[in-house]
Amino acid sequence: MNLEFIDALKDIEKEKGISSEVLLQAIEHALLTAYRKNFGSAQNARIEIARETGEIKVFSRKTAVPEAADTNLEISLEEVLKIDPEAEEGDIVEMEVTPRDFGRIAAQAAKQVVVQQIREAERGLIYEEFLSREGDIVTGIVRRQEARNIYIDLGRTEAVLLPSEQIISERYNHGDRIKTYITEVKKTTKGPQILVSRTHPGLLKRLFELEVPEIFEGIVEIKAVVREPGMRSKIAVFSRNENVDSIGACVGPKGMRVQAIVQELKGEKIDIVRWDNELKEFIANSLSPAKVVAVEIDEDEKAARVIVPDHQLSLAIGKEGQNARLAARLTGWKIDIKSESQRDLYEEQLKEQLKEQLEEQPEEPIEELTEEQLEEQPEEPTEELLTEEHSGEQPEEEQPLDGVDKSEEQGVNS
Repeated sequence: MNLEFIDALKDIEKEKGISSEVLLQAIEHALLTAYRKNFGSAQNARIEIARETGEIKVFSRKTAVPEAADTNLEISLEEVLKIDPEAEEGDIVEMEVTPRDFGRIAAQAAKQVVVQQIREAERGLIYEEFLSREGDIVTGIVRRQEARNIYIDLGRTEAVLLPSEQIISERYNHGDRIKTYITEVKKTTKGPQILVSRTHPGLLKRLFELEVPEIFEGIVEIKAVVREPGMRSKIAVFSRNENVDSIGACVGPKGMRVQAIVQELKGEKIDIVRWDNELKEFIANSLSPAKVVAVEIDEDEKAARVIVPDHQLSLAIGKEGQNARLAARLTGWKIDIKSESQRDLYEEQLKEQLKEQLEEQPEEPIEELTEEQLEEQPEEPTEELLTEEHSGEQPEEEQPLDGVDKSEEQGVNS
């Protein structure tokens, strides 16, 4: 190995993005393996490649002893003193032991290992790069389909779009350029496996972040995203600045921003909803584009009853309940939608039911006493008995009132 070899490693670093130092360390490890195979134990050996010239040297660490029994591990103190007069018994001495023909042997043995190390180092770099991009969007070109899996060329590696992450209505043809969302990066024996999605809500969120400057700058915040991929989605947004309309920012001039996202998602309809800290208001907004008359909530059941005009009922519910279903997922609340006439009819029926229940309630019957109960009742004196009791008594003579004499009393009576 020589200076040309070092230059070649630097070229690889530029082309592959792999550090030349990483490659040199891999080569040193490979050469140590080759040395062990051809020259015995290498437990005490060390390989060094000069970073400037590419020169290879092999060093062996040996213990100074009075008389060497194992020349691979030991060296006589007499020989050591020739090199270092201050050496003592037990010192570890490192000596160059590079074989004459080691360059040829090393080149042959290390070639395959070096290629493998380069491949592994490159895989490691790819893994680290895409691991840091989990939850981000990547653009690639469809290359092939195997067992319903779509393989997408990302340049230095491939991504896999599993059937569960594909939009049913989409067709992926060879050469198509598509955007996908990185859901997971796995390390495998064959290298990093990058799993991507076209159905994940994060794809829609990142598309808005890339398309709308106000979101990227943090002025407008995305609060929630729900999707029925390929069909319809809802995104709740909130403006931190009173002077910036959150929905207007997302729609863009002449609808250009949202239309670019719709086009990327092959026509998926997108409802942009204004998020509100007031729950009733947010639930009403979530049913956009339908207009809401009233919202009643049940905190215990985490359910909402929404009243809409009669002509808005089908719009609020949506095709096959899609709008109501997405609104419920967006808010996290159960939503029951009724028209105004349905509400009025329900309330009228409720009143009728209450009225019937009241009418059906029987009056409390007068309790009839049995003969035994009558006998137990205490007897009350009748008027006749009271007369008899007082018949033998003479009425007391009326006494004049205090302070009034008889004459005055008569005068009053007259």
